[in-house]
Amino acid sequence: MGSRAIGHRAGHRRRAAGALVTAACIVGLLGIAAAPAVADENVPLNSGECKFGADYIKETPWSLQRLLTNQLWANGRMMGQGIKVAVIDTGIDAGNKQLAGAIGSGGASLVKGASKTQDTVGHGTKVAGIIAARPMSGSGFYGIAPKATVIPFQQTSQEKAGDSASLAKAINLAVAQKVQIINISQGTDASPARLLPLADAVSNAERHGVLIVASAGNGGADGGEKNTYPAAYSDQYSNVLAVAASDRNNERAPFSQSGKFVNIAAPGVEMVSTVPDGGNCVDQGTSFAAPYAAGAAALLKAKHPDWKPQELIWHLEQTAERVKRGRDDFIGWGVIDPVAALNDDTKPTGAPKPDRPSSVADGSNIHPVAVTLGESPEDQRARISIYIVGGGLLAVGTVVGCAIALRDWRRKNA
Repeated sequence: MGSRAIGHRAGHRRRAAGALVTAACIVGLLGIAAAPAVADENVPLNSGECKFGADYIKETPWSLQRLLTNQLWANGRMMGQGIKVAVIDTGIDAGNKQLAGAIGSGGASLVKGASKTQDTVGHGTKVAGIIAARPMSGSGFYGIAPKATVIPFQQTSQEKAGDSASLAKAINLAVAQKVQIINISQGTDASPARLLPLADAVSNAERHGVLIVASAGNGGADGGEKNTYPAAYSDQYSNVLAVAASDRNNERAPFSQSGKFVNIAAPGVEMVSTVPDGGNCVDQGTSFAAPYAAGAAALLKAKHPDWKPQELIWHLEQTAERVKRGRDDFIGWGVIDPVAALNDDTKPTGAPKPDRPSSVADGSNIHPVAVTLGESPEDQRARISIYIVGGGLLAVGTVVGCAIALRDWRRKNA
C-alpha cells in the first residue's frame, strides 16, 4: 500500500477521532442545559385508606396544625358547647369513639328501614367528625368545635339516594328541632324552577335564624362556573354560607366549584376525619370544607349567641385569610381563619370590604404575604439564577477544556 493511501487513512482517522471528541463535548453541554428539575412530593399521612374500622391516625392533620387551638378554644370559651349542628347527610355512626359523646338527641332518618346513627356510606360520619369529634388518646385528629353537638338527619343511604324534596324536608325538620346551624355537604345543579320546595325550606331557616353552611361542589376541574344548590342560594338568602375547598397554600383546590355565589373557602384536601366502627381516614372534597366552616361558626355562635346568621357570615368573611385584597369566584373572601374570627369581638354591621392597600406615608396598612409551604417565588428566581450562572461557567469551562484537549491531540498526532 502506498504512503499516500496510508497518510490519507491516518488523516481520516484523525478527523473521525476529532469529531468524536467534539461530539462528546456537545453532548456534555446538552446534558448541563437539559438537566430536569425534581418536584417536591408531599408525604402522605399513615392509615390513609378509607375503610370502616380503620386505624386511628396519630399525626395531627395539616388542617388542624394551622390552628393555635389554645387560643382558639380559650377565646371560644365553651369550645362550641350548647350549639347544635344538624348534619343532613348519610347518618352519623355512633360506633366511632370520637363521636359517641358528640351525637345529640333528636334528628331523624328519612330513609326507610335505616337508622340515623348507622352510616353505611361513611360520608356523614366524616362530615360530623370535622365539626365535633372529641379529642382522644391515640388520635391526632379532633373536631373544630369539640363540645358542640351534632344531630344526624339521614337523608340518603347506600341503597337510596336523596333528592331535593327529601333535602327540603330534612331542613324543615332540623329547624323545627331548634338547631342553630345546618351543615349540608351535598347539592344539585338543577334549574331553580325545579327546586321550589328546597328554596322554601332555606327561606324557612332564614326566618328562624338558622345558619346553613353548604358545600360549593366538586365540579370545578374544568374551570367553568355553575350554580350548585343550596350553596348558590347565598346570593338570595342571608343565612347561607357557600364554602369552597382550599389547599395548603390557601388557593382553590383543583376540583372546587367556582362561582359568584362562593362566600369563603376552607381546607378541603387531605382531610382527616372519623369513619364508622372507629378509626380515621383521609378524604377530600368541598364536602369536608363545609364542616370545617360549620365548626368555626359553632365556636363563634357559642361566643356571640345573639349574632344572626348574616352577622356570622360577614364576620367569618371579614376575618378570613386573603391572598388578595378582595373576593374572587374561587375562594370568596379568603380562607376561613377561626382564631382571627374569635379574637375579634367587633359585631359586624355590614358586608365585608376589600382590604385597603398599604399606605406609603405611614405603612399602617401593611398586610402579610400569602403563606407558601416550600420556596417562595423570590427563592425560586434566585435558585434559577444560580443554576444559570453556574451552568454558564461550567459550559465555558467545558468548551475551553475541550478546545485544549483537541489542540493537544492534534499536536500529538500531527
